[in-house]
Amino acid sequence: MSAPSRRPEIRRRRTRKEKIKKLQKRLAAAGSGSDRTRIESKLDRLGRTSPGQPLAKA
Repeated sequence: MSAPSRRPEIRRRRTRKEKIKKLQKRLAAAGSGSDRTRIESKLDRLGRTSPGQPLAKA
């Protein structure tokens, strides 16, 4: 694969990684249970397409 055809893939991975980091920070700072469950569900949705370790700690 040449570089131009990989640009969208790299951009997609980078923005996804930034979104995951942002959600993990919000999860650590979340106070109420409803906030935590909402953020955990978002991380779970992102984690379904991600192989490997779960994104939210159980």
